[in-house]
Amino acid sequence: MKKKKPEINEFMIEGRNAVIEAFRSGRLVDKVYIQDGCQDGPVQTIKREAGKRNTFIKYVTRERLDQMSETGRHQGVIACIAAYEYAEIEDMLALAEKKGEPPFLFLLDNIEDPHNLGAIIRTANAAGAHGVIIPKNRAVGLTAVVAKASAGALNYTPVARVTNLASTIAELKDKGLWFVCADMDGEKMYDLNLKGPIGMVIGSEGEGVGRLVKEKCDMTAAIPMKGDIDSLNASVAAGVLAYEIVRQRM
Repeated sequence: MKKKKPEINEFMIEGRNAVIEAFRSGRLVDKVYIQDGCQDGPVQTIKREAGKRNTFIKYVTRERLDQMSETGRHQGVIACIAAYEYAEIEDMLALAEKKGEPPFLFLLDNIEDPHNLGAIIRTANAAGAHGVIIPKNRAVGLTAVVAKASAGALNYTPVARVTNLASTIAELKDKGLWFVCADMDGEKMYDLNLKGPIGMVIGSEGEGVGRLVKEKCDMTAAIPMKGDIDSLNASVAAGVLAYEIVRQRM
């Protein structure tokens, strides 16, 4: 039986020269996978180009690259290209101002599943959020899988990518936003005041929101759990908390 390729293969470029040209032509590279131990000239060039653009580099085994490769000629390097352009946070704040609404932003920490990210972008659009902010590292970018899972919402909801989520929260606090973090150890979400300019922070089911990011938040919201398991899928948690914010804003 033919081995199924992982979904990360969407919008990939393989081979050293091809990846170098992708950088130099200005294409938006989300992430570069480099084989452990590769240190020759072209690889150093790729690392240098990635460094100029703050592109995340992940070092992996040759076996992992072989598994990802569609061509079988990756030469120790595979780059993942974004399917959509990223927005700026200023665009989101301007959108809120244009609509005459207090800013409502989704901030996602440690979301690596493209289906989760796409579903969350879809929820953000439905809930009237003005944008979604994701980190550059340890997170999935705007791949074709994400676009498909968003069911078209990616065409309407701006997504920004930042180097440091905690620093971004601090900067947005200076602009008047409050931040609520979804966490099972927090206060019941119904008891919190979630009105006004707000950023909602969601982490993955496994790792949750990172400590530094959580410490920057003003409130921690717990979603009441009545069943036998103690956590929700990240996209479901985002939807539940987002619609409590929507209810209060109405």
